[in-house]
Amino acid sequence: MMTEESTTNECADPTQSLNIKIPCVLAERIERYAKENGSTVTGVMIEALDKFLRTTD
Repeated sequence: MMTEESTTNECADPTQSLNIKIPCVLAERIERYAKENGSTVTGVMIEALDKFLRTTD
């Protein structure tokens, strides 16, 4: 299992830019969720992907 520390040690820069195309309906749902929860679209995407990937390990 990869921890935050191991990720930081493996990468020169622990952040990375990734551009994806998603259906407009999904983007609207993400934007609405972010606004309703005082978050950002980026924050929602990061949390959703992290949760999904952790539950599939």
